[in-house]
Amino acid sequence: MKTHLIVPLFAVLVACQPSQNTSEKDTPQQVNSENGVIHPELWPKQSSPLKRDPEQEAKIAEMLGKMTLEEKVGQVIQGDIASVTPEDVKKYHLGSILNGGNSAPNGDNRSPAEDWLKLADKFWLASTDTSDGFMGIPALWGIDAVHGNNNVSGATVFPHNIGLGAANSPELMEKIGAVTAKEVLVTGIDWTFAPTIAVVQNDRWGRTFESYSEKPGIVASYAGRVVEGIQGKVNAPDFLTGGHLLANVKHYVGDGGTKDGVDQGDTLVTEEELRDVHAAGYPPAIQSGALVVMASFNSWFGEKMHGHKPLLSDVLVDRMGFDGFVVGDWNGHGQVKGCSNISCAKAFNAGLDMFMAPDSWKGLYKNTLKQVKSGEISMARLDQAVSRILRVKLRAGLFEAGLPSSRKFAGQFELLGSASHREVAREAVRKSLVLLKNNNKVLPLSAKQKVLVAGDAADDIGQQSGGWTLTWQGTGNKNSDFPNGDSIYQGIAQAVESAGGSVELNIDGEYEQKPDVAIVVFGEQPYAEFQGDVTDLDFRPEKQLEILKQLQSQGIPTVSVFLSGRPMWVNPELNASDAFVAAWLPGTEGAGVADVLFKDKNDELQYDFVGRLSFSWPKDPLDVELNHGNEPYDPLFAYGYGLSVEEDGQLASVDETLDSSVIKVNNSQFLFAGDPVQPWRLVLNDQGGNTQVSSNVQASSMSKLLVKATDYQAQEDIIEAVWTGDANLSVQGNPVDLTGLAEEGKVLEFDYKVVAHSASKVTLAVGCGQDCEGAIDVTEGLKANVAGDWQTAQIKLSCFTDKGSNLSDVNFPFLLTSDAGLTIQLSAVKLVDNQSNATCSL
Repeated sequence: MKTHLIVPLFAVLVACQPSQNTSEKDTPQQVNSENGVIHPELWPKQSSPLKRDPEQEAKIAEMLGKMTLEEKVGQVIQGDIASVTPEDVKKYHLGSILNGGNSAPNGDNRSPAEDWLKLADKFWLASTDTSDGFMGIPALWGIDAVHGNNNVSGATVFPHNIGLGAANSPELMEKIGAVTAKEVLVTGIDWTFAPTIAVVQNDRWGRTFESYSEKPGIVASYAGRVVEGIQGKVNAPDFLTGGHLLANVKHYVGDGGTKDGVDQGDTLVTEEELRDVHAAGYPPAIQSGALVVMASFNSWFGEKMHGHKPLLSDVLVDRMGFDGFVVGDWNGHGQVKGCSNISCAKAFNAGLDMFMAPDSWKGLYKNTLKQVKSGEISMARLDQAVSRILRVKLRAGLFEAGLPSSRKFAGQFELLGSASHREVAREAVRKSLVLLKNNNKVLPLSAKQKVLVAGDAADDIGQQSGGWTLTWQGTGNKNSDFPNGDSIYQGIAQAVESAGGSVELNIDGEYEQKPDVAIVVFGEQPYAEFQGDVTDLDFRPEKQLEILKQLQSQGIPTVSVFLSGRPMWVNPELNASDAFVAAWLPGTEGAGVADVLFKDKNDELQYDFVGRLSFSWPKDPLDVELNHGNEPYDPLFAYGYGLSVEEDGQLASVDETLDSSVIKVNNSQFLFAGDPVQPWRLVLNDQGGNTQVSSNVQASSMSKLLVKATDYQAQEDIIEAVWTGDANLSVQGNPVDLTGLAEEGKVLEFDYKVVAHSASKVTLAVGCGQDCEGAIDVTEGLKANVAGDWQTAQIKLSCFTDKGSNLSDVNFPFLLTSDAGLTIQLSAVKLVDNQSNATCSL
């Protein structure tokens, strides 16, 4: 077990804030307590920097006195635009709407900016309509503008947070926040779900790229500055006016510390580490005027944050002085013990003020109404939550703002990806790049040379932008979707051709004329959240390594530009490169990479590398919790490492030996004892979207499918799935090629028991997403075994190919789809040799 050497950071942060009411007794003390118990008195004590306005408080009291119970309950519900209409907002008095990562006007993630603004007007008009005699309180619209207004085609897309952490520039963060706010305002939206201030401790986590650093110091120094960029300086005349809007710090708290880096998992750290590491960004963000905090999906010693009263209320509000409202994450309340997506009084009573109920909002509204009437939720608690929401709306000027299209910057579409905004993003790219190797001082390059640009990411703005770009996962994007951006190749071409050099693009590393130098751009494919969870840090694709070795063998100097959302084990690629640049996920300004790689037209240095690692770089792919300050600490490149072109960047050959415990690809074991085998995940899907199974009882988004762990031969060694509507259960992960195994005659084997079956149709599929799955009808095969013993089924992989599955790109090796009426138990799912004459049926 690693020993965490933790500095009581909050003692420093609190002392540095002159506006805080602190005293010696308020300074955090050493925690010596049992796990899972919070001691609020040991957390930093500060007061809100915002004084309550007597006129606003009178207005809140007046509104509360006039609002019906139905209006009050509506204010604490937030629905997604894919599942809620303007008419619904009016009828149910909803306090807020959001667009999730895959939600957009017209159901099109590439809808023009004009359509976003038109829809904002529709929702605002519906929410403020008083023709039915109700109050007409304007609804807030929240959006995940996490690296620019990244949902909107044409907007400026900044580097993801992991790159910005390497820049180590709080001033730059404030500029990025200001640009993002302005571009969001162009589309008429009020609120961004940013910044993320997670302090990631296990780089297997699929959200590592959303974190600035493994160390709390950088995160704490950024949190307040980003909030100020988005909202304006607290108590200044332009606070939440002009070019500013509401920020949202997230995810409170411990999201970056889950066991094994599992998304939405359990954080098993001491209270001291929770406070000094994972909560480091919250006091400075609150002192900078943060008015919304988002609760986290994770648990702390088994208790989900959405229902954790000591942390949500006793610490965040009573100790940290937070005077805004707490919003949930995507149906996160449904993961609280005893709750579902459509019913969770426990979370509300714990201090969750606004439910994020994207698709479950209607059922949740009805049940919350019942719970207030029954007294399960007190009227005092409801009034408290509604008051908090109204106070934020008043402070944000929402009541006077008017129609979204009439507001400042609204409809000024020329601001999206404007030259000045792109220059800020280009600066951010330059400052985020970390030079890891520079043998023989290959960099900076002369732009007057013959340059070959290779690699599958060289001319792909979508890949260099990563997840949370136009879509949730950031996949399926083309360069034409980014009219105001440049790929890395395009940036290189501009730099070289303007200096009189020549550029050839060939992703496979081939060329017409032998180049003077080759730049190979490669890295991770885009992902987001749990779909990015991995078992280790080995960069597995081998095609790019082959290109590097091929160029190296021909005596061509090679420069690797590596795109990733986390530090990774790339020792073979390092050895095959003369220079190696960690470029993270730079966003749409690919020209920023060329700025640093090349000299100017006069062969003078333009920009040096100033990025320094904010995450330690692994020497071994199993170095997943390699954090500065922990023991043992043996990185390949330490926290803070980064070369200047002026330094001796000579790097000796590094060890390419791969530990035998590193599984190159787990393409045969999917479910064991009811649990998914890493890196695979168990996912539920209904009309509301995907829900990862992260607890012993999990419901799909719209509660059409319930999965719970139960006992068979040992404690909780199987899962039981109950369908009450159209839904599917799948094992999902990064794509694997199963064609070779199919040719070997492998079969899909799973152990199951049918408890009940009245469904009209059940199918089993193996595939790679929509339109390439091969589904087999297993309705009757399952009915034949109702209430029987456990069965072992084997189906030939070739059967799925015959039904249309593309086995070369499988990202769900098991997909069971049914309508209401099926209850089935599952133990294991795997690929095995065909030893029992498997067919295409059960």
